[in-house]
Amino acid sequence: MYETFGIKKEVIDLSKNIENDINLCFKKVDEIAEYNSLKVLMAFQKYNLSEMHFNGTTGYGYGDIGRDTIENIYAEIFKSEDALVRTQFISGTHALSTALFGVLRPGDTLVSISGKPYDTLDEVIGIKENNSSLKSFGINYEEIDLVNDDFDYKSIEERLKKGNIKLIEIQRSRGYSSRKSIDIEKVEKVIKLIKEIDKDVIVMIDNCYCEFVGKKEPIEVGADIAVGSLIKNLGGGIAPNGAYIVGRKDLVELASERLTAPGLGKEVGPSLGINKQILQGLFFAPQVVANSIKTAIFTSRMLEKLGYNVEPKYNDKRADIVQTIQFGDPNKLIKFCQGIQAASPIDSSSIPEPWDMPGYTDKVIMAAGAFTQGSSIELSCDAPIRPPYTAFLQGGLTYEYGKLRSYESN
Repeated sequence: MYETFGIKKEVIDLSKNIENDINLCFKKVDEIAEYNSLKVLMAFQKYNLSEMHFNGTTGYGYGDIGRDTIENIYAEIFKSEDALVRTQFISGTHALSTALFGVLRPGDTLVSISGKPYDTLDEVIGIKENNSSLKSFGINYEEIDLVNDDFDYKSIEERLKKGNIKLIEIQRSRGYSSRKSIDIEKVEKVIKLIKEIDKDVIVMIDNCYCEFVGKKEPIEVGADIAVGSLIKNLGGGIAPNGAYIVGRKDLVELASERLTAPGLGKEVGPSLGINKQILQGLFFAPQVVANSIKTAIFTSRMLEKLGYNVEPKYNDKRADIVQTIQFGDPNKLIKFCQGIQAASPIDSSSIPEPWDMPGYTDKVIMAAGAFTQGSSIELSCDAPIRPPYTAFLQGGLTYEYGKLRSYESN
């Protein structure tokens, strides 16, 4: 079977040695998955989830009790006052944009304290000119870079004391940068600093790729609002689209009125028959996230053994599901992504090539072969074609499938 799949004996032997190395890491991942599974189960039971909640609505979506119950469950899991979980969100970027435009007003100042946000927010913010950006509406933007993969506490404190900041944004995952992802303990520490200086500053967290990687989520450590995608961690590979916004009730309401219309807010928005998929995806999410992390750990150790620069290392503490591999050569990077595609269950015969993808400044190569287009929780690998030619691998619905695809990519 392995030979038929094109897997060399040397790779199998290396794999067996690697699994001995990573066994203890897997036990820690399983412990977190069990904790988060209990969190989900208790939320389902608290809101008496029933088969009737699987029914969907069309049109305006008035009185969609399934949709409303999903949002109650999300609020419970995140320990937030309210939640907005909608199929009308196209992506995590769309949800982030909706939250920012919902909360900010002309003359306000937005400060990113985790450096430049992910590339797809460049035109949302106005880092790259766009007539529909926050900048075009008179919203100011500043950023403070990380220092040695931690917040620049001194610069943050100095800027806060100058005043006139409406919202501070923190992106936990690395995006396409070389810095490390930000763990929840660092988020908690910096929020405490922010609130001690100015309790009215809104702290918003881009939580994409980070949900259920640890035992705590951003609202639990003082964040006012957090945003993520359902075709990443919390969709469990089952939700076909959508995103969520959780946090303070007033902020979630502002975001909902940006998504729909003032005066309508959360009261409208049909679920179109996918409540069951959203709920089932959430139910499986703790285990799917665990499998994604296990796949990343395995890949990290294997490619490190093969001489590549990887981050995180297999035994590092993780804040998200993303694994980076630095190739230092565009051809090697492209070949690796093509190997991931060739080992996919869907579109395995397709050959990804770098292209000018909307929202990105560099050519990007994306390998997925996923059941849901663009799903990052299914094993995918993407990269901007720019030095040091780093691949960003994430996902893996099951560890076994993730491991098999890592075999073929090598």
